[in-house]
Amino acid sequence: MESAEADQMAAVIARNVALRRHGQRLSYEQLARRAGVSKGVVVQIEQARSNPNIATLCRLASALGVAVVDLLEEGAGAAVRIVRAADVPVLWRGAGGGRGRLLAGTRGPDMLELWEWELCAGERYDGAAHAAGTREVLHVIEGRLAVELDGERFELDRGDGMTFAADRRHAYLAVSDRVRFTMIVHEPPAAPA
Repeated sequence: MESAEADQMAAVIARNVALRRHGQRLSYEQLARRAGVSKGVVVQIEQARSNPNIATLCRLASALGVAVVDLLEEGAGAAVRIVRAADVPVLWRGAGGGRGRLLAGTRGPDMLELWEWELCAGERYDGAAHAAGTREVLHVIEGRLAVELDGERFELDRGDGMTFAADRRHAYLAVSDRVRFTMIVHEPPAAPA
């Protein structure tokens, strides 16, 4: 991600996290505890001094009862949202040129996201456990993908699909020189406290 683009995204995330934290009358400590991150991480994010990784974004969104897209976008409330190809955020970059992009997602606590992933030879993405009840659906477009769940490895070829409970650590690995896949993440609303 280019520096100007990263700075702009950090500013948008900072505003959205702060607005939602204040709206729920949460202290830094309370949000940090809910999200399972340190208070310092929350402060740095709200001051736009840090661009959080995917796992931290997911934890903050879940703790605030919103979708990841609610933290990434300016403005809200439109009945129809179009995300132009040039505006799709890259939220992960691999050392070999791979990337993870959030193509589209729903707003609010019943989160549904559509991702596009590309992993190059030898690249691996380790995913943190999502909230309880979260499911992921994968479809391999090109190449061979390995998915690791609780020490078990599953390999998928072009055209294969997979669904799994994502409330545990999981990883994606490029088995071929290049693998492209789409992923849908569904995180149901958190149960009332």
